Amino acid sequence: MRGDLEFVSIPRLVRMAAERYAAREAVVEGRTRITYRQLGERVGRATAACVAAGVEAGDRVAIWAPNSLDWIVAALGAVGAGAVLVPVNTRFKGAEAVQVLERTRARLLFVTGTFLGTSYVAALRGAARGERPAAPGAVRGPLPGLPRLRDVVVLADDAPADFRAWKEFLAAGEGVPARTVRARADAIPSEAPSDILFTSGTTGEPKGAVITHGQTLRTFAVWSELAGLREGDRYLIVNPFFHTFGYKAGVIACLMRGATMVPQPVFAAETVLARIAAERITVLPGPPTLHQSLLDHPDRAAYDLSSLRVVVTGAAMVPRRLIDRLRGELCIATVLTAYGMSEATGVVTMCRRGDPPEVIAGTSGRAVPGTEVKVAGPDGRARAAGVPGEILVRGPQVMSGYFEDPAATARALDAEGWLHTGDVGVLDARGNLRVTDRLKDMFVVGGFNAYPAEIERVLARHPGIAEVAVVGVPDGRLGEVGKAFAVRRAGAGDAVTADSLIAWARREMANYKVPREVEFVRELPRNASGKVLKGLLRRRAE
Repeated sequence: MRGDLEFVSIPRLVRMAAERYAAREAVVEGRTRITYRQLGERVGRATAACVAAGVEAGDRVAIWAPNSLDWIVAALGAVGAGAVLVPVNTRFKGAEAVQVLERTRARLLFVTGTFLGTSYVAALRGAARGERPAAPGAVRGPLPGLPRLRDVVVLADDAPADFRAWKEFLAAGEGVPARTVRARADAIPSEAPSDILFTSGTTGEPKGAVITHGQTLRTFAVWSELAGLREGDRYLIVNPFFHTFGYKAGVIACLMRGATMVPQPVFAAETVLARIAAERITVLPGPPTLHQSLLDHPDRAAYDLSSLRVVVTGAAMVPRRLIDRLRGELCIATVLTAYGMSEATGVVTMCRRGDPPEVIAGTSGRAVPGTEVKVAGPDGRARAAGVPGEILVRGPQVMSGYFEDPAATARALDAEGWLHTGDVGVLDARGNLRVTDRLKDMFVVGGFNAYPAEIERVLARHPGIAEVAVVGVPDGRLGEVGKAFAVRRAGAGDAVTADSLIAWARREMANYKVPREVEFVRELPRNASGKVLKGLLRRRAE
């Protein structure tokens, strides 16, 4: 499972996949269906175009676009030229995207045209006008406010002035010899940075975790093995490509195993149900809310979902009821939970096939091979099984640091190589990890520590509740108390009231844990990675 030693780099993985799985279907997008051989050819042309555009090894190349075949080709093409990929969150506004481009000093940007009614090109131009102008005598790029950005390629058939269309960009690389493309890929060592993945930013300004080729390949060779991904699987990639779960557990894992990628740019339950049925999807990772919405869709019975074989999910709270329904109602053979973060190449712990339902629903599994996990107190010393503390991680997948941010790196990585995750968790006697909360999400009620994820896990057992999030709010007597934001289950109506839920909670948990207030909402606010935006809920509560 030491994937970096077999492939060395992501470009060599692409080449191997094109040879090993040549005639097998690689990507399906609408009516477009291409084989692994054809995917390798397309990536080679994109690499040649990057070389022709002047991209050098170590240059940052950004991509701001939804899941698509063009995203896969452009990203792998840039990495093939030795560039460090910078995936940009499609939920970002123009100013947020410009900030990432400026912080990483991106040399080239691939950007979508219009997505979900928004012109990303217009947003980019509007935001870039507010950035500092180029220094006197500097070479003018397509966006004067971003002088280091030398090229912007629109992943569409046409592009505005100063930008290049995708076909035009590819055509410019036709004069680059194949041997040059291969030599560029062969020169990339395992320890070279492959990408800068920005954290989701639910608790502050996003930071860019620097991950290498070897870390990516080793980690997702392990992930693919534990998940049971195999040649011929058909993988619907709903998780966004700008996130580790989409790009690496999706694209990279499929390249390793010869699975067919079916990129999904936007999640809509009915569309996903239809694609599962039409494309005979076998693998569907995603957050618990994704699977819950499929199970609860009123027209679910109209779609043949019998092809589904593997589901991998993860969150601080995965209801046991969800695991049971996936296994019972959809007859999915493998349902696994996992825990990871960008700073650890996306994977830290994972359940194993054959684990009992209570382990899969109640924990995030055990440390993956080669990884150490401990739960520690403020002094860094390991705590006994069953005692909560901060989750610390050490292993080959832990980032080298945050991009050009030594202060933040020093706060996250200690002298012994432990990554301080900021998450609170508990290890059981077998090493299974239960993530209970973020350190900063914990609140203190009259001197007692209250962990929102623990409270949410209990409240989610109420038959009338579909989802719930708990935050701490100020209280004159106790210092802080809990406030719950709850989504009623379909059909529950107004039968579930704030008073009835609080009364029910008093029978199920210690009094200090019981929320003093409940607000019912249609849905919980989430970022693009599916994490609940607790900061937004706290501001709303205040």
